[in-house]
Amino acid sequence: MTFGILGSGSWGTAIAKILTDNGNTIYWWNRSEAHIKYIQEQHHNPQYLSTAFLDTKKLKLTTNLAEVIKNSDCVVMVIPSAYTDLVFHQLDRNIFVGKKIISAIKGILPEQNLLLNQYLKKEFNVELSNYFTVLGPCHAEEVAAEKLSYLTFSGIDEKTTHDISICFKTNYLNIIQNNDIYGVQFAAVLKNIYAIGSGIAHGLNYGDNFLSVFIANCADEMAGFLKKAGIKNIEVGHTDIRNPAEEHRSNNYAASVYLGDLLVTCYSLHSRNRAFGNMIGKGYSVNEVELKMSMVAEGYNATKCIHQINEKILADMPIADMIYQILWNNKSVAEEFSRIEQRLV
Repeated sequence: MTFGILGSGSWGTAIAKILTDNGNTIYWWNRSEAHIKYIQEQHHNPQYLSTAFLDTKKLKLTTNLAEVIKNSDCVVMVIPSAYTDLVFHQLDRNIFVGKKIISAIKGILPEQNLLLNQYLKKEFNVELSNYFTVLGPCHAEEVAAEKLSYLTFSGIDEKTTHDISICFKTNYLNIIQNNDIYGVQFAAVLKNIYAIGSGIAHGLNYGDNFLSVFIANCADEMAGFLKKAGIKNIEVGHTDIRNPAEEHRSNNYAASVYLGDLLVTCYSLHSRNRAFGNMIGKGYSVNEVELKMSMVAEGYNATKCIHQINEKILADMPIADMIYQILWNNKSVAEEFSRIEQRLV
């Protein structure tokens, strides 16, 4: 199984490290010839995760996007969702025929309010049976430091999902498997929104007591949206073990890919969405924050996307709506948080 990686940011670099550490030779797309040369000579990405050592004997680096896709059985997509359509519009409609697509994108395409699988079906006729996700609480910085992390692989083809997942298994990475493609993607989008809210609260000097209640309510709100959207794996405290000899419980939204990713994104100093929100809470405008940050905060566009999607789903989402009003309608940060205080339970 040959892998190709589209995206050379922090998470793309971390995935390149994971796959090569596990003995896989990969094709890796990078926009910059200068960066490719640096990686080949210095064994590090000069711009992202510069401390992560890369085994260049297992890297086939190129600026040719189509070449990576053509030479790969599995294409791992790690391009920020806001730029996905811009990057892919140049590609032939049939380029993904026969390929397995693995999404590591924790976002939603903002122009069309589509998850990546929906976009690929619409533009490239990629079937859901050939689409997989790799998500969970897995900051790239900790992967680079080889601190134990967990990734959840989702796909409707159980065997292929398993075969893909074991290619990522290392001594610092545990793998989990489920078939909840839509649920894990929506959860990944929502947790970025709530992490911005957590950051705003921190910037406003709320304490840990408030944040714990705030994030607990975010988890409940996320579960409500998922349930209204037709996602079934959201029952907290419910264990449906099919075989008593099995080691793992069935997956629900309280598992690592749902609640775990929400918690780490809201609390961790590595979280760019939390950092984005923290600056908003301290009084910076959205434009000022975007200029200061060198990485994309997926939650910013996601607030607008989820707001528009929820106009049809009609889930009760006062926290997500509050964050949308602050970021897109220039509502007062202090006033909006004062109002939401009364809604938390």
